[in-house]
Amino acid sequence: MARQLSTAQLETKLLLSDPAQCYHLEFSVPEIDAFPFKPGQFVSAVATDAAGKQQTRAYSIASAPRQNRFELCVNRVEGGFFSNLLCDLEPGQTVQFHGPHGLFTLREPLTDCIFIATGTGIAPMRAFAQHLFPESGDCCRDRQVWLVYGTRYETEMYYQDYFEKLAEKHPNFHYLCSLSRAQEAWTGLRGYVQDHVAEILKSRSNGFHGAAPPTAEPAAFDIHAYICGLNNMVSSNRDRLVEEGWHKKQVVFERYD
Repeated sequence: MARQLSTAQLETKLLLSDPAQCYHLEFSVPEIDAFPFKPGQFVSAVATDAAGKQQTRAYSIASAPRQNRFELCVNRVEGGFFSNLLCDLEPGQTVQFHGPHGLFTLREPLTDCIFIATGTGIAPMRAFAQHLFPESGDCCRDRQVWLVYGTRYETEMYYQDYFEKLAEKHPNFHYLCSLSRAQEAWTGLRGYVQDHVAEILKSRSNGFHGAAPPTAEPAAFDIHAYICGLNNMVSSNRDRLVEEGWHKKQVVFERYD
């Protein structure tokens, strides 16, 4: 049975990185007043390619729910049909989609959180952050939230200003960006995200629930990790957390390759 398609109209287009050709795209869904979804979910864009074949590609939503709008973070891929189609859109143009879909969502009850992302895997983390730290308030004052973001170059630090300002405003939000190919002038963190996650685990004053027995229920955990990125990064971080004694239900992940 074919999925019901909706139409998304591009409202705003912002170039996040010229070298990486990464764009922030804000869409509206004109046919409805509200587009409800859970932060962390994705939409599937649908279009017909030059050969007449229908193509579908999933994109994590890079925003928290707001009226009939949703936002995406998309980078151009050489030879990629859908990435180029979306990056070439101009305000006023439309694309078909279905959704929302996905189970990469915040677990309840809310615990301390470590968000781990690389590249455009930052998209659902931005949605989480907007949900937990809205402009008028803080939904998790008694919880600590870390965002560990890994990328290659300083030009690929997507949404850097937003996360830095969030960290300045909210003492319980901690933003760590690590570069794997930083220039000599870079004074921030270097290396792989899993190494910095390990440091967070060591520094957590109350210890963590990773030592819980395998039968533990999610409600018993006092921390979760949410990981989004390429398969190798996701697997490396999952393995590292398991080595620390974490239960598999504490580690929520989404791969995009």
